[in-house]
Amino acid sequence: MSINKLITFIKDTFESSDPIPLHAPLFSGNEQLYVGETITSSYVSSVGRFVSQFEKDIEQYTDTKKAVSTVNGTAALNAALYMAGVQRGDIVITQALTFVATCNAIFHMGADPLFIDVSKVSMGLCPSSLRTYLEENAYLNNDGSCAHKTTKQLIRAVVPMHTFGHPVEMDELMNVCNAWKLTVVEDAAESLGSFYKSKHSGTIGRYGITSFNGNKIITTGGGGMVFCSNSRDGNRLKHITTTAKVSHQYEYFHDEPGFNYRMPNLNAALGCAQLEVLSEYLKFKRNLAMRYLEFFKSSEIDFFTEPEYATSNYWLNTIICPDKSFRDKLLIETNNNNVMTRPIWTLMNKLPAFKDCLKGPLDNSEWFESRVVNIPSSVTKINF
Repeated sequence: MSINKLITFIKDTFESSDPIPLHAPLFSGNEQLYVGETITSSYVSSVGRFVSQFEKDIEQYTDTKKAVSTVNGTAALNAALYMAGVQRGDIVITQALTFVATCNAIFHMGADPLFIDVSKVSMGLCPSSLRTYLEENAYLNNDGSCAHKTTKQLIRAVVPMHTFGHPVEMDELMNVCNAWKLTVVEDAAESLGSFYKSKHSGTIGRYGITSFNGNKIITTGGGGMVFCSNSRDGNRLKHITTTAKVSHQYEYFHDEPGFNYRMPNLNAALGCAQLEVLSEYLKFKRNLAMRYLEFFKSSEIDFFTEPEYATSNYWLNTIICPDKSFRDKLLIETNNNNVMTRPIWTLMNKLPAFKDCLKGPLDNSEWFESRVVNIPSSVTKINF
């Protein structure tokens, strides 16, 4: 397949000769109405009806026990790791093939990331690789805590990421983590609207998080959410993310160290409106993905599809090139022709901040790193 043919196809699909972004937000519902209401009311900060409404709407959509809004996805992950008991000097297991925010949240808890390979099926953390690494490199203390054989550090949690909206093999992963007494914090920043079997991504581990950044399937401008598997955890999380202030008519009293991670009402209003059209957006994104799938059939480029056990939101449509040389040529030619494409992230263990972190074999991660390209994925109202 010629790269020019791909460029023409994408421009025809999005019916545009203007620069085509990777993933642009779409505002097609009550966004102006709800945001305007917050401005009129003067409740634009962390107090206002839309904050609690957005949390309730997300709880209903995802069927999670308690959802707690935050100022962004990284803050959500930071708060979830805090709730998981991660402490300075601990190890948190995650994948090397992830966006840097995953590792930044671990780092700023004072913990060290440990990198495990991803699965060819999901592009997310591989349960088999995790099991093998733990069997060879970890042990359980008498108190049930998991520790690393070499460094003696406690391994506190596991953070799988549902890469580009494709859910990880969660049953297998949960079995491994339960056996090793590890808390699972799902990084579902990219997978709102994705389901593992019948469960929404981010709701299977004890905690999960999602992001509402401007490039996500729906946006609050900036924002995140923590999913909690039980109400007690959720209530405490809500307390500590709102500066741990004890409710009182006028006094300021804070009963523990807290975070100021509150989502402003202005952003929540945007989120409420966006959530109302999420089902429609998911339908159009699936139509786009199927259109791409059909286009790439019988070519040397593979279109990455959802695992059999999952329903993906197809947040960023992903192709796998035959080799790095082809990938680089495709990236250059598409971007030079106003079609935004991007490679997958540089592996975290290759970044200066995380180059000395522990890791297992990363064969699949390196294979994906040299071949993956994301192609334009904005919500576009096409039928297939």
